[in-house]
Amino acid sequence: MTKVGLVGLGRMGAAIAQRLREHDFQIVAWDKNVDAMAQAAKAGVETVATPRAIAAAADIIISIITEDKGVRRIFTGKDGFLSGDVKGKLFIEMSTLQPMTHRELAPQVKAKGAAIIDSPLLGTIPQVKDGKLLALVGGDTADVERAKQVLGPLTRRIAHMGPNGAGCAMKLSANLGMAVYLQSLAEGLALGRKEGLTAEQILDIFGEMPIASGWLKSKVDILKGEPVQQKSLDIMSMRKDALSAIATGAIHGVPMPATMGAAASLSAACAAGWGDRDLAELVRYFQENMLQNFE
Repeated sequence: MTKVGLVGLGRMGAAIAQRLREHDFQIVAWDKNVDAMAQAAKAGVETVATPRAIAAAADIIISIITEDKGVRRIFTGKDGFLSGDVKGKLFIEMSTLQPMTHRELAPQVKAKGAAIIDSPLLGTIPQVKDGKLLALVGGDTADVERAKQVLGPLTRRIAHMGPNGAGCAMKLSANLGMAVYLQSLAEGLALGRKEGLTAEQILDIFGEMPIASGWLKSKVDILKGEPVQQKSLDIMSMRKDALSAIATGAIHGVPMPATMGAAASLSAACAAGWGDRDLAELVRYFQENMLQNFE
């Protein structure tokens, strides 16, 4: 039974652990959240005390956490991955990072005799459970091939985008599009309702448009104001990704006025305490709160 290390036991990490265990992988895991560690142990996952212990226990190590500073810590901090002997190990970094963060880490990992690929994911919990994620991968071809034994049970497609950092670049490009799309939904619903249309009427027609998506169909009930049954990506995470996209764009001189507008709404929602809510609830926040500033 192949042993895989896993750092990050949030909603996605826990679902990944379960999916891999169903495919006969043994999982050894760590998370800074003690409750998440306890839940994993209760589910039969082996847990250890540090990222360094994860790297010592497995030859392939997945990390999937929230933000760039945290990823740097688990690699280069005290008791991080690189504080021990990692020669021959393969790190699969699934966090949504700024490309420059991954490109900063890659040579440090390689200097220790290990390999790393970035593999952020498109999809949420249902796609993990069904093995239908889309992995956006950056790294050397040989390392990507080695990673397929672990990525295979999780994905419907593994898209090799280029060298280290390319997967992160693609994920930010995709997520900024999602943020702007969501902002346009919020504004379109607000305008239509001010003109006397119902949410049901508006969303029915939105679903017939060329830009309609599977995501829109899955979130129609939330967009109508009904309670969330299963949270996927939260508002705070999308805010982080939008700001990362803006920062990356600034490095290259790419103006992002639409993304900045979406980030403003996401930031306002987080400041109001909506950060841990499902992303689709941004539409309700916009209608119930932000419109008041213009009335």
